Amino acid sequence: MIDNLKQTIGNFLKPMVTDLGFASVDRFAAAPEAHHPKRVCRGAQTVIVFGIAVPRGILKSPDYNLYALHRSYHSAYMRIDETALALCNYIESIGKYLAVPIPSYAPMVFHQFEPWGLLSLKHAAVNAGLASFGRSGQAYHPRHGALLRLGAVVTDAVIDADPMLPSDPCPPACKACFKVCPAKAFDADGKFNKMTCLGHTIKHAIYPLALSSEAGLKNIERVINTAGHNYWISCDECLKVCPLNQKK
Repeated sequence: MIDNLKQTIGNFLKPMVTDLGFASVDRFAAAPEAHHPKRVCRGAQTVIVFGIAVPRGILKSPDYNLYALHRSYHSAYMRIDETALALCNYIESIGKYLAVPIPSYAPMVFHQFEPWGLLSLKHAAVNAGLASFGRSGQAYHPRHGALLRLGAVVTDAVIDADPMLPSDPCPPACKACFKVCPAKAFDADGKFNKMTCLGHTIKHAIYPLALSSEAGLKNIERVINTAGHNYWISCDECLKVCPLNQKK
């Protein structure tokens, strides 16, 4: 048994991640039953959440903003998944613990053709004191804004949780993302519609194929999680105008 497991894990992750936080499973009481940490890891007690930052310079690239964002996202996803796998093996090697990695992107679970992660990484980041929800529905880190790509590990090890951050980090009366959104993903009350945003922003070459046949629809989860892993990003206007992404 490790005396200070939290510090040990922090030291292990420090060279690989931008920031990390710890959440106790009781903070996930409002999570949908099918996406609760206890459905991921038997006897789950703690969710360890970490992030890798996307460079702010990408948002200001004159000609290759979306190209660089596309590659940075997918490079981060691969690194995050490798880090989560390494962390799970490390946790299980130092004690009689179980640990399960949460995929950074694919595979996803589909409910009525809407994609869900095994666990909501944004909610996990908020519960772990790594971020707080802004009015856009994105999770904002105090220094890196919405530019952290997130990963997590669920474990049955009991680890002290970090304090949560204050809610609503957005500047008073700021509606920059509402105004710039070309997809009109915000309703009149300011509520963010995830599927409206995804339909405009995320492009899979495989989607037309998957949705054009009964077999494709029946197996959409398998199709998207295998052939459609590397998606194209066609919009990042909200990221570019958000003042929380400009902090240094």
